[in-house]
Formats: sequence, structure tokens, C-alpha cells
Amino acid sequence: MACALVTAGAPQSATTASWPQVSWGGNLAVTSDFIYRGLSQSSGSAALQADLHADTPGGAFGGVWASTRAHDLDPYAGYDLELYLGHRLEFGSAWAASVSARSRYYVGRTQELSDDYQEVSGALIWLDRWSLSLSVIPNAPRYWYQSRITRSPAWVADTTGQWLIGHGVFATGGAGYYRSTGSGPRRFAATGYGYGNAGLALERRRWRLDFGYFLTQKQARELFSYPIADHHFAGTVSWHF
Repeated sequence: MACALVTAGAPQSATTASWPQVSWGGNLAVTSDFIYRGLSQSSGSAALQADLHADTPGGAFGGVWASTRAHDLDPYAGYDLELYLGHRLEFGSAWAASVSARSRYYVGRTQELSDDYQEVSGALIWLDRWSLSLSVIPNAPRYWYQSRITRSPAWVADTTGQWLIGHGVFATGGAGYYRSTGSGPRRFAATGYGYGNAGLALERRRWRLDFGYFLTQKQARELFSYPIADHHFAGTVSWHF
């Protein structure tokens, strides 16, 4: 839904700036497993998620996203909270690009260490059906299996797409690669892992059902303490407003 934000008070003169029109949107979702970059953030259990964002006609956007998570996984927080801000550029009717900055926080419960981090991303988009993105994380937390050992820069390249089959049914898929630059030899050395998924989605009015099959390389265990989503099925139901 959209609304026009205006300043209160007396009528504005021709030289007084007015607030631009802002479009608001978001979604509420329940997923059978909160999987992010090939890792289960909910330890194979269901999670509740929500997003609220705003867009301007000029292409600026920003919002907040949140999810429940497994509180027995590092850093033993109850929720993920993400704030994001960016700008989208349109190149004709088919192509677009975006740049964004995101800050991710782990909140709730007592935490011994902070795994909060920030990232900057750029993406190329075609018809909102396919995207290719590159993200840089200057201060990514790094684990050696179950032990947190350091922070080091990391980058992530991924692509996602969906293809209309007919009558609101889509074939979906995605793949990515996470690379930690490392900060020393052996367990601190540079390493990375690949991940991907394929599935189907069904859209009806404001509702969407996603079902997918996930694969993740086992090297992910050397970087994170989360369970990997390898040869794993998951589904999500979301309502968009």
C-alpha cells in the first residue's frame, strides 16, 4: 500500500519543499527451516519472519527484517534483526541495479560474544526474475567448527532466479559462494564453500508458497557453527502487503 507523507500546518508556498511519496510494504512468513547462505539458523526447526520497508519514486529504499532463530546456536540469541538501506537504478524496462548497506544484529538472551556484522552489496537485476549480487563483509565472524576464533573480511557472490511455468507457478533456483579471506595459517587460512537450491513456488494474490531442495558444501562447517542445509528440504508460506 502507498501513502503520501506531507508536512502539517499551513498550505505550502511554491518554494517550499514537500515530502516525496513513499510506498510502504512488507511480508509476514513462517518457514519450516530458516536457511541463510546454506546454513540453518533455526537448527532445522520452524521460524517466524517479518519485513517492513519503504520505497521512494527516486529509487531509495530502506527497511527492517527480523526472524526467530535457534537460541542454542552461537551467539545464543533469540532473534535476528537486520536494518538495510539502499538505492535502485532502472535501466529501461528490463534491467536494474541496486546498491545497499545492511547491518545484522543478534538480539535477545545473554550472549558471551557479539556476532553482529555489516555488509555492502551490489546487484544486477533482470525483470525482477533474475539477480546476480556481490556482497562484502568487512568484519565477518569466523568459527572453526564450534569455536569462535576471529573476525576477517569475507565476500559472497550469489545468483537467484524464478521462471513462470503458468497459473502462478514458478520454478525457482539459486546458487552462491561464500569466501573468507582468512587471517593466518591452518584454521585461520582463507577458505570458502558453495551452496544452492532448487524448487517451486506458488503465488495467489498476496500469498506465496515456496518449497525447495538445498545443497551446501561441507567446508561450511569450518567457518560456522550452524548446521549445514545439505540434501535438505524446506518450505515457506508468506503473506505480502
